Amino acid sequence: MANSTAEYEQLKSRLRLRVAELLENGTSRGRQARFDRETIVTHLRLVLSTSQRESPKLVLSAQDQERLIGELVDEIIGLGPLEDLLADPHVTEIMVNGPTQVYVERQGRLERTPATFRDTNHLMSVIERLLDSVGASATSSEPCVDASLPDGSRVNVIIPPLVLNGPTVTIRKKLRHWRMADCIALGSLSPQAAEFLEACVNAKVNFVISGGTSTGKTTLVGILSSFIPQGERIITIELVAELELPNREHWVRLVARGPNIEGRGEISLRTLVRNALRMRPDRIILGEARSGEALDVVQAMHSGHEGVITVVHANSPHAALERLQTLMLMSGLDLPPQLCQMQIASVVDLVVHLSRFADGSRRVASITQLTGDPSVGFQHEELFTFELRGFGSDGTLEGSLRYTGARPKFLHKFQLNNVPIPAWIVQEHAPAS
Repeated sequence: MANSTAEYEQLKSRLRLRVAELLENGTSRGRQARFDRETIVTHLRLVLSTSQRESPKLVLSAQDQERLIGELVDEIIGLGPLEDLLADPHVTEIMVNGPTQVYVERQGRLERTPATFRDTNHLMSVIERLLDSVGASATSSEPCVDASLPDGSRVNVIIPPLVLNGPTVTIRKKLRHWRMADCIALGSLSPQAAEFLEACVNAKVNFVISGGTSTGKTTLVGILSSFIPQGERIITIELVAELELPNREHWVRLVARGPNIEGRGEISLRTLVRNALRMRPDRIILGEARSGEALDVVQAMHSGHEGVITVVHANSPHAALERLQTLMLMSGLDLPPQLCQMQIASVVDLVVHLSRFADGSRRVASITQLTGDPSVGFQHEELFTFELRGFGSDGTLEGSLRYTGARPKFLHKFQLNNVPIPAWIVQEHAPAS
């Protein structure tokens, strides 16, 4: 572009004012204040053409004109600098640290983008439009907001005075519906492990899915749920709606509610778990155990509910079991820790642990079963373990999830639910002739 940045921004500012006048006039005449994109683009092209004739020293190429119009429309009715990032299929997460810093996670790696907002007011106006689409808002009385966008992406907003950088936005994008075949193709787990997990879901095995932040836990839950027979009634319980169960008919979604400005009206995860037990569920999926609701989920397994899936933040399978125990102790009841251990050990069958590796990939790192006497606490062994072979010349991690040869202790569930035991497990443990 031959013109200076200052001249370009001045023109942009003038055009922004003209569109503001258009919107204001539309409102004063009783028309709908929110014009569609096509109307605003048409108006901008007309005003820009006039400006080019009146100011011949500021000449924009056709390409620059379209870029300018696109930027303005994104700012006026869209999400400004976030629009291109949200449309980029390679961007999985967007992190805005105030008006001048925008980072993204692209193919597993963090990088800073050239995108910026004009100032704090510009950023706040984008936040307002973002949250308005889900009926939420960030205010001084409610400066922290967690919400799920219409496309399934998750957004977290926190504004001053709780953050000193300026308004901060984190968007975890919902890119597409993942299938088990996609995970196998990416090396997230092996074909053998995939076959085993599918069989376990059909056999109504009780799962704990564990891992750190952004390791793919919710994605894996969605994949596993696709193997639940269509005739079964699924109840999902979440703090923020994230789970997507495509092509699922008999699915009831329960979402917790925070307190209002007066501190009233909260509906906790624990309340929803207790309510779900009265809804005749075939399967219960808890999007993330965070507090005393862990006790109710474990009790549900004890009372005959099978095929329960619970998500826990933890850095190892053993840590996941310990965290589940800690959460049970947060129920407000005076429970001995030993009793919590015994209950978990007697009803949880599998811990599927996910990790993020140095190359940014997300993989199943371990599939672990609980073994031994429940009265002596957590004893477990790996059924599948990730074997690292090294890194390729491009920095890509090389390795795979390998079956350890251990015999699953819950094969009776396969027999009770008429689910064939994978042939390679039968062969591994066939008596010697």
